[in-house]
Amino acid sequence: MTTYNIYCDESCHLEHDGEKAMTIGGVWCPESKKDEIFKRIREIKVEHNLSPKFEIKWNKVSPGQLAFYMDIVNYFFDNSDLHFRVIVVPDKKELNHEQFHQTHDDFYYKLYFDMLKTIFEPGCEYNIFLDIKDTHGQKKVDKLHEVLCNNSYDFKCEMIKKVQQVRSHEVELVALADLLIGAISYLHREKVTSEAKLKLIERIKLRSGYNLTSSTLYRESKCNVFIWESCYGK
Repeated sequence: MTTYNIYCDESCHLEHDGEKAMTIGGVWCPESKKDEIFKRIREIKVEHNLSPKFEIKWNKVSPGQLAFYMDIVNYFFDNSDLHFRVIVVPDKKELNHEQFHQTHDDFYYKLYFDMLKTIFEPGCEYNIFLDIKDTHGQKKVDKLHEVLCNNSYDFKCEMIKKVQQVRSHEVELVALADLLIGAISYLHREKVTSEAKLKLIERIKLRSGYNLTSSTLYRESKCNVFIWESCYGK
């Protein structure tokens, strides 16, 4: 039985942050490969004269660090143990929480559920790590764990073993999720202020074989993109 770790993050998830699009996603790999992957990412940092503790982050992409971030993206696509899935809400103005008797925070966790549920495969086990959203989020994280388990008929939490909050700067693959999610968020928010970021997005398009603005096939396992539409909230 293979155990997988899923490392999750989000971008522009706040309801009134002035940003158009919202993205939630995760990077996953076999738990047995985690240390090897962490080690290689730190080696790439050192190869670019960066500290092994340098934080990978979309907001840090710049011309001076572009070669480093290109190598990180290439490493993701070259490593068959690494996978990525993201859900994009193209326009938060289309959300009608009142109609569905929910808050934006409720919707946030529903998106997490939708993002995660298609990753699970029978006969495997999963540990899920979420970047800390706020100091009061653990109760909702526990509820997310419960709903994910119930949806998978995993009433003893034997398949989905844990859903845990972590700090992104302490976990290499949450930081990698931040990078990939940030790139797709930037694209869907139609930003053009950084040439370095646009070049990195083009590299992701090239390596994935997708335009990143349309949903991929449902079973795509390397770089899976789902574009949310308002009808899915009904």
